[in-house]
Amino acid sequence: MAVTKVRVLVVDDDPDQLELVRRTLAPHFEVQTHHSALGVSNLVRNGEPDLVLLDVNFPALKGDQVLSLARRHAPRDTKFILYSAADESQLRSLARASGADGYLSKSVQGTELIEKLTTLRARGRPPGAGKP
Repeated sequence: MAVTKVRVLVVDDDPDQLELVRRTLAPHFEVQTHHSALGVSNLVRNGEPDLVLLDVNFPALKGDQVLSLARRHAPRDTKFILYSAADESQLRSLARASGADGYLSKSVQGTELIEKLTTLRARGRPPGAGKP
């Protein structure tokens, strides 16, 4: 029986960051990328990702707003991870307030990023996650 790779949707408006994350994750996950906050809900509904790695700062909407909109269309088991270069304490607070399943600093890269996403996928939902 074939093992299905975990599906990850990476959303970031920085094309260089998007490509770096895609190349890092592609050998280990099925990766889809998107460069805008607009259209994320449709991608989540149609692509049914297991994880959504979502940048926090977009020109049109903030990541927590995108999360709230996209979660309505996501499969129940989809986990949303906020991803930002912001101060970690601010990112943690935003993740809690928005109902994200976790958060990661953009300083997390390479093998560490793969390990953290694998861990986030495996663990249960934190209290309050899924309730924007």
